[in-house]
Amino acid sequence: MSSNLFTPIELRGLRLDNRIVISPMCQYSADNGSAGDWHLMHLGQFSVSGAGLLIVEMTNIEARGRISPYCLGLYDDENERALARVVAFCRRYGNIKIGVQLAHAGRKASTLPPWQGRKPLPPGDGGWQTVSASAIAGNDGSPPPTALSGDEIPALMDAFAAATRRAHRIGFDAIELHGAHGYLLHQFLSPLSNQREDEYGGSLENRMRFPLAVYDAVRAAWPDHKPLGVRISATDYLRGGWRMEDSVAFGRQLNQRGCDWIDVSSGGIAAGEKIPVGPGYQVSFAEQIRSQTGLTTMAVGMITEPRQAEAIVSSGQADMVALARGMLYDPRWAWHAAAELGAQVAYPNQYQRCRPASGSG
Repeated sequence: MSSNLFTPIELRGLRLDNRIVISPMCQYSADNGSAGDWHLMHLGQFSVSGAGLLIVEMTNIEARGRISPYCLGLYDDENERALARVVAFCRRYGNIKIGVQLAHAGRKASTLPPWQGRKPLPPGDGGWQTVSASAIAGNDGSPPPTALSGDEIPALMDAFAAATRRAHRIGFDAIELHGAHGYLLHQFLSPLSNQREDEYGGSLENRMRFPLAVYDAVRAAWPDHKPLGVRISATDYLRGGWRMEDSVAFGRQLNQRGCDWIDVSSGGIAAGEKIPVGPGYQVSFAEQIRSQTGLTTMAVGMITEPRQAEAIVSSGQADMVALARGMLYDPRWAWHAAAELGAQVAYPNQYQRCRPASGSG
């Protein structure tokens, strides 16, 4: 059989061998924003996985943008050296293309890791004052952030651009901007978190202004031949929040700017969301955005089975599928999918002896 999942795709000047993407997955294992040996192991295993693209976890453009004190950053020289070591390790042994997700957590910053309950971390206990579009807490248990002043916003754009230049020096192939899951760019987009009265708040056009300006700053700092994508939350699942039609409008603005893909997730802005989680529950969002904007899309969310992924790509619902938990459970997912779908995928020389006898996989 012929597999669409295992056909190459071009993203600007970058060719991916197949349509399987390893999603960014926060590890909460950095030291002052710097990657360590855990990242060598975690990302190293995926560098020989056979997937087309590996995107490094949410990597923050300033220290106060980290979700926790243990999250990755790319805001100083030590961060850059540490991440360069990991990427060089992956390059030495793997053949996968490697991207990085640049972000700022905004009001969702300064918390404990998930295995410690994600509780807010006060400044006196190693945390810091968070910032956002407006001084509105995400839920009743979170302290309110400080609203960013109009004078502070350009400095954040510069910080995104500076992290982009560091990403280029490290040698990343692609960048994804994190505009989803209730983090800072999403906080500007959603009327639930953005109640500003200046040029960055109010109308949809104004609420899109900062995220689009960040995109422009990153694109200007990123070599023209390297692709740049954006992850969004298609809907807030809350009355008065960000809607699917807003995502389409935002996608059209990104398409006009030459955005290379849109990674379509959902939710994360505030408490009270009722998300209908199930196999492929976000794929329809990717399909709608793809059809209405013309953007290349990644579908995410409970995509676990090879034939499910094949159907998503073959039917035109999305151009790529991105897996996270499925890859954690089975880092050889792409090998097993290729064997099931009768396709070819890369194996490192050291592991050739385990390749299926049929030659598939």
